[in-house]
Amino acid sequence: MFLNKNHRIALISVDGDPAVEIGQEEAGGQNVYVRQVGLALSKQGWQVDMFTRLSHPGQPQIVQHSANCRTIRLKAGPGQFIGRDSLFKNLPEFVAQFQKFQHSQGYSYPLIHTNYWLSSWVGMELKKQQPLLQVHTYHSLGAVKYRSIENVPEIASQRLAVEKACLETVDCVVATSPQEQKDMQFLVSKKGKIEIIPCGTQIELFGCIERSVARQHLGIAADAKMVLYVGRFDGRKGIETLVRAIAESSLRGQANLQLVIGGGSRPGQSDGIERERIENIVAQLGLKDCTSFPGRLDEAILPYYYAAADVCVVPSHYEPFGLVAIEAMASRTPVVASNVGGLKYTVVPEVTGLLVPPKHESNFASAIDRILTNPTWRDRLGEAGRQRVEADFGWDSVASRLNHLYTNLLNQNRVPSQRQPQIAA
Repeated sequence: MFLNKNHRIALISVDGDPAVEIGQEEAGGQNVYVRQVGLALSKQGWQVDMFTRLSHPGQPQIVQHSANCRTIRLKAGPGQFIGRDSLFKNLPEFVAQFQKFQHSQGYSYPLIHTNYWLSSWVGMELKKQQPLLQVHTYHSLGAVKYRSIENVPEIASQRLAVEKACLETVDCVVATSPQEQKDMQFLVSKKGKIEIIPCGTQIELFGCIERSVARQHLGIAADAKMVLYVGRFDGRKGIETLVRAIAESSLRGQANLQLVIGGGSRPGQSDGIERERIENIVAQLGLKDCTSFPGRLDEAILPYYYAAADVCVVPSHYEPFGLVAIEAMASRTPVVASNVGGLKYTVVPEVTGLLVPPKHESNFASAIDRILTNPTWRDRLGEAGRQRVEADFGWDSVASRLNHLYTNLLNQNRVPSQRQPQIAA
């Protein structure tokens, strides 16, 4: 058996810091995925180093999460937040700093798991400089994303080229849903090795709070019809669609209808600007009395919001997987979601929730009303959602499947684990 379970592996997430508070600028599902995968793999015996970019002054270079899992921040450009679409020019410095770190530690990584297209470029560059295996998770595909937005960024052509090269050259790409695999094969390249391994959730964190207890804790009336959104303030998340759907709801005007839009925002940054836009729409539609913005929901309070809700809505224009959907399902809360991307895999229509076309507020309104007006069916959907998450979407289960993938790749390729890395010029 080639694999020694004390092998070090590197998870690379240039733009998604695993140690950052979720809800900050551009911090969402990718950050959660990398951190939780790292922690779960470390429990299975791996030495896990998670590499990201130093993005704020005063951040510690190393954050130790557990005995075998840590986040390592590398300098790549100025120590300040830089949006994803502007980071590419800083990637060569990230590569050089990664090599410098390896050299200072006296070891190299036999396998790296890169996340998002920026990190895939880093991984492919590292493969040119040292022997290693590369696994990659896209988290979103430019070929799909650019179909859903009006203003395509200048970096688009570069991203599309990198994503194609990645699929065709890395040792394995992890698709988080069958739909993502299809998108890769039809929109990116027919070449490449793909395995489907879904994202996960902390099953033990959700589903342990009764709705009545959660509402009492949050100060929400027992008879409220509560609709919940959780996520970043980003135009692609479709929050406007949800707000307009509530304006069309047959329950509008009733004292017990409540819309809760949970998520972090930073004044002046893109998420803060989007929140202000949404707040203006809420005001224009006369929904201020029934809408609340509680801000960033950390792990201590988030389970209460999921448990308190009658329905959780995920109205994204595109969602590669959709962690919020399985968090809600783990909390026994049914989901109404856009019929896009990984949501078509995580949400089972008429079983754990409902799927509707994106950007169609009337369809969302009808789907939300169906659940709000039928508490017995709501509870049945919620229980089925919990069962589905327990069976398929725990982080330990996800890590076990990744462990199997890594082990097979290492055994097949026998990449040396302690060879001194070359130093990039």
